[in-house]
Amino acid sequence: MNALIREQYKKIEAPVPMGSYAPSDCIFLLKSLNGIVEEQDNLTRERAMQNGTHYCEMLPIEYVPRPSYMEVYEKTLKESAGKLAYYVAVISELILKERGKDVILVSLARGGTPIGVLIKRYIEEKYKIQVPHYSISVLRDLGIDENALVYIIGKHGHNNVQFIDGWTGKGAILKTLEEACNKFSIKYDMDINPSLAVVCDPGGCVELYGTREDFLIPSACLNATVAGLLSRTCLRSDWVLSNEFHGAKYYKEWESIDVSNAFINTVVEHYKYVQIKEKDLIRDTPGMYKGFEVVEDIRRTFKIDNVHRIKPGVGETTRVLLRRMPWKVLVKDRKNPNLKHILMLAKSRGVEVEIFDKMPYACCGLIRAMDND
Repeated sequence: MNALIREQYKKIEAPVPMGSYAPSDCIFLLKSLNGIVEEQDNLTRERAMQNGTHYCEMLPIEYVPRPSYMEVYEKTLKESAGKLAYYVAVISELILKERGKDVILVSLARGGTPIGVLIKRYIEEKYKIQVPHYSISVLRDLGIDENALVYIIGKHGHNNVQFIDGWTGKGAILKTLEEACNKFSIKYDMDINPSLAVVCDPGGCVELYGTREDFLIPSACLNATVAGLLSRTCLRSDWVLSNEFHGAKYYKEWESIDVSNAFINTVVEHYKYVQIKEKDLIRDTPGMYKGFEVVEDIRRTFKIDNVHRIKPGVGETTRVLLRRMPWKVLVKDRKNPNLKHILMLAKSRGVEVEIFDKMPYACCGLIRAMDND
C-alpha cells in the first residue's frame, strides 16, 4: 500500500452494516441516507434530469410490486434459474482463471449486487473458499466511489479487483468505469484494472461475460426488494462528505416482502446440476461497443435528441418502465418469452410497443422528452 492510499484509508470510517444480505455474502460500502433524502415521483425526476440535474441527486419512489407482477417474477425465476446459474458459473470460472482464487469481487450497486452474491456463492460451493465481496457505487459520467475503492485496496491490495454488473446496455457504465479507474490509477500511482464481468453482454462491450444473448435476469424485474433492500446510489455534497462513501437508503421496513435472499437461494440450488461446456469458456474479443451503433440508428430513426433517452436491453428497458417516464418500447420479437414482464409493464403504463428488429437486443426502452410538458 503506497503512502497516499494509506493516508486516505485512515480517514475513511469502517462501513456500517446495511442491506438484507448476510455480511458473509456482501458488504455494502455505502452511507445510509435514511432520514436525509426524500424520494421524488418519476415525472418530477424526469423533468429535472432533462434540464441538467444528475440522476444521482434524486431518488425515485420505490413502489411495492403488485401481486400480478410478482406472479410474473416468480414464474420467470422458476423458468430461468437454471439458465442463470449456468451463466453465473461460466463467468465465475472465467474470473478465477483471470484473477486467481484471491480475487476481490466488487459489484456495482445495485443491479450488479445480486450477481456478485451469486458469483461469491458459486466459488464457495465449488472451491470451498471464501472470497471478499463488496458492493460499491459507480455513477454514469461522475465515476466510481473513490473512498470505497481506497477502502478495498487498503484492506486487500489492488492486484485482483474484479468489477461485476448484471448486464451491458450501450456500454456507458463500462466507459465510466474505465475513465474512473484511469484517473484513480494516475492519482494514486497504481494500476487498477477496469475489467467488468457481466451475465449478459448483448452490447458486445466486455471480455468476461456469460452470454451475448439479451435474456431476462429475474432480478432485473424488481428494485430494492431483490437487491438487499437498498435504493439506487446517490451523491450530493450536502449528503455525502469528502471522506464518506456514496449514499443509499435502506428500506428495512420492507423486510416482509424482501425476496433478495430467496432469489439467491433459488439460483444457488441449481449449481449442483451445472456442467460447463468447454466452448462456453472461450470468449471472443468485445464488439467495440456495437451497442452505440445501434443506439445511434435508433436515435436517427425516432428523431431522439439525446442518447441518454435510449435504454437498450431487457434490464435497461425494465428500469425505464419502473422508474422513468417511458415514451415507447421497441421489441425485436413480441413472442420472446423474456419480454412477458416488459409487455405487462408497458400495458399497465399505457406505453406503445413497436417492432424494431434491427438490433441485437430483445428490446429497447425510449424515454419521453419533457420539453413540451
